[in-house]
Amino acid sequence: MAKGRELKGRIKSVENTRKITRTMEMVATSKMKRAQDRVVAARPYARALADVIASLYNPALAERFPLLRQPAQESRAAVILLTSNRGLAGAFNANLIKEARALIEKLEKAGTNVELHVVGKKGVGYFRYVGRDVAVARTDITDKPTAADAASLVESLMARFVSAELDAVYVVGSRFNSVLSTPPTADRVLPVEPPAAKGAQKDYLLYPSAEAILTELLPSYVRNAVYRALVETVAAEQAARRTAMKNATDNAGDMLNLLRRTYNRARQAQITQEIAEIVGGASALQG
Repeated sequence: MAKGRELKGRIKSVENTRKITRTMEMVATSKMKRAQDRVVAARPYARALADVIASLYNPALAERFPLLRQPAQESRAAVILLTSNRGLAGAFNANLIKEARALIEKLEKAGTNVELHVVGKKGVGYFRYVGRDVAVARTDITDKPTAADAASLVESLMARFVSAELDAVYVVGSRFNSVLSTPPTADRVLPVEPPAAKGAQKDYLLYPSAEAILTELLPSYVRNAVYRALVETVAAEQAARRTAMKNATDNAGDMLNLLRRTYNRARQAQITQEIAEIVGGASALQG
């Protein structure tokens, strides 16, 4: 019955694994719901910022704002890559790293000197492994990012852009469209592209002036773009982990069914053999 004992051990091991993956699936589902709520809450503010900037923007006014400076050529750019601190999320981190590598390759082919800023242990570990220099490595941002986290990532980059040390800043993260659609994206947050006005222009009562308002709103717009990238990437990470753990749980269930059938067949075969041996022994005694 050695084979039967071995199968029973494997069945117990797979049952324990399924309990773990099912628990992780439930935890990821709960975290994803909270992260999704943060994504939904961030979108109205972003739309309101974009509407105000679109209404206030005009080419003559834009010449006085460094964040709107459109360089003729991108000589030096910063790429902020957002990854997670934890694994077990399928191809989530691999897809983000692939997107960042494609963007870096594209920029460097165009003659741009790229510096890399990485958030998350998975991204930091990968680029250290391949020997790529990382200007900033952050592993302190949790799965509950704040506006302060976004500001700490981009504030110094904005200052360097204003002083013309940088010509562009890109953010690579995931866009949370739905639980099953979280594509990696690369967005340029600097220089600020004036949002296109949608519908009829709103008639704002401006105080103290359009210039003073834009001075405050443009940095907020950039910080908010990075904050949205953070919260959407976290939501996408939890969605990917939930899907990966659900698949693992389903696969464990399929494996259990197969192992149980195999165990039952082995047990039946052993019982049949024992009965045959008993019958054979009884026949021999009668003979």
